[in-house]
Amino acid sequence: MRWQTTAILAVILAILGAFFYVYEVRLAPDREKAESGKGRVFTTEAKDVTELVVERPDGKIHVKRAGDGWDMLEPVKARADRATIEDVLTNLLTMKSDREIEASPAPSALADFGLDKPAARITMTRTDGKAAGLVLGGKNPTGAWVYARNADRPAVLAVGESVLRDATRPVIDFRDKTVLTFDRGAVTALEIATRDETLAFAAADNKWTITKPRTLPAEPDVVREFLDKLSGAKAKEFVAESPASLARWGLDQPTRVTIVTGKDKERAGRTVAFGRLDPEKKGVYAMRQGDTTVMLVPEDVWSAVPKTVAMARDKTVVDFDRDKVVKLEVTSAKGTVSLVREGNRWKIVAPEALPADQVETGGILFKLRDLKAQAFLSEDASGVPRFLAKPDVKVTLTEEGGPPKTVVLAASSETRGGQPSAYAGVVDRGPVVLVDGKAVGELAKSVTDLRDRALVSGLEPKDVKRMTVKAGGKSMLLEKSGDSWTVLEPAKGGAKEHKVDDLLFMLRGLRWREIVAPTAAEPAKFGLDAPSFEVALFRPDGTEIATVIVGKREAERAYVKMKSAPAVYAVDPKLLGELPKVPDDLKG
Repeated sequence: MRWQTTAILAVILAILGAFFYVYEVRLAPDREKAESGKGRVFTTEAKDVTELVVERPDGKIHVKRAGDGWDMLEPVKARADRATIEDVLTNLLTMKSDREIEASPAPSALADFGLDKPAARITMTRTDGKAAGLVLGGKNPTGAWVYARNADRPAVLAVGESVLRDATRPVIDFRDKTVLTFDRGAVTALEIATRDETLAFAAADNKWTITKPRTLPAEPDVVREFLDKLSGAKAKEFVAESPASLARWGLDQPTRVTIVTGKDKERAGRTVAFGRLDPEKKGVYAMRQGDTTVMLVPEDVWSAVPKTVAMARDKTVVDFDRDKVVKLEVTSAKGTVSLVREGNRWKIVAPEALPADQVETGGILFKLRDLKAQAFLSEDASGVPRFLAKPDVKVTLTEEGGPPKTVVLAASSETRGGQPSAYAGVVDRGPVVLVDGKAVGELAKSVTDLRDRALVSGLEPKDVKRMTVKAGGKSMLLEKSGDSWTVLEPAKGGAKEHKVDDLLFMLRGLRWREIVAPTAAEPAKFGLDAPSFEVALFRPDGTEIATVIVGKREAERAYVKMKSAPAVYAVDPKLLGELPKVPDDLKG
């Protein structure tokens, strides 16, 4: 190719590249903007609108931009709902005309479009002081469009019905319905002044404390849930504006809630007053400080207000860090069981050394941690001799590096909500309280309850390299190579791996209910003289993991034993499931 031809092609390519850049990159935004603006009735942007007036037969709505929000000037002076107004403006300013119905109708023809008595008249004022507006009439026969006129032009247009729907929204939609505006994360204090007393709360290190009328730890969930409800609460109804008397709504002697945010010079408070509860409307009447409007607020906000010390105080019976507990002792009519934790696992050390059931042992700590007072009988340990001289259950826990804490419980004749209660207290510390009566039975555990009842303790299916399975007078040998199982005997071949896995996982989850005999001295009694099923598991080095022997199966129990131990156990037959037939169910 001649160099002149190459040069010409290069110039052409450069021109095409420049055209593409200018057309597709530099001019694309303007072209897209022009395309999106086609058919729009207004070219104003929402951010440039400073006032919005909606006039309709039932009155006028007038809102004005105020900083990042909006104020309502008519029909009442109040805060306006920013989201609603910006939705209305966006819909209005992006509205497009479907078509022009009539360019210059005679005044007498306006009635044909419902424009002689408009359904609404919308006026927007921009930052430059200029106004733009729209007059809305009736809907077309299909109801999908509404007839309209630009305020400064005679033509009748067809625009989307949603504009009329926005313009005729109830006044309450345009008002800010937030009961109290505050930054939930910045709240540092709370005060609740009722007719009977004043409660004060302070927050520090993510914990709440009652500081008035006396210093007590506060129930964290109670304070948090109340603040969450109040911060998200919306007025259901605006009931009255500047009424002469507040007695009708119980706001002449209200409960005042003050939310304090910030500290020192940044400290600021906002107050809302709660009056009478209205069961029919499922709300409570309320007023914001500095506002003369009576609102109806959802009743669940009022229900969440911590009105008394009893409602607000922390009801935890014994406080401890579950992850730091290293010793545990449980004493009841079932005996005394002592446990220690080594690493992340619990073991029983008395009355005999046994592996512990990690779930059951952890359950005791969970139940103690979640034990909540229904009522306080004494703030200190002075009530222990009176109510807990002969406890039904005693639980002592010791945290790493700390002194033991002993909780005692005893059945009580008292009830709460029709359910039995129990006495509970912390020895030498207090308090003494009433708790749910079920706690006594839930914490009274025997060594059998707390020991590890897994038949094959610590079994991990991935650790099994070989197994022998016997049933119905037949046996088979299986071996794992990599992740696959193979039948070696009675004939070499493939295995149904999902069936093998089902068997291993069944053995891992098998737990006994009780020890029915310390030895299998009478094997026929339990069907162990002629076992219905037997499986032996081996490690990669050939050592035996366990051999499980299954005897007789009854409706409510099945009898099993380990080859390595003499005891006979009863298990739930449902845990065994349908045991595989040998060799048919296991061979591939």
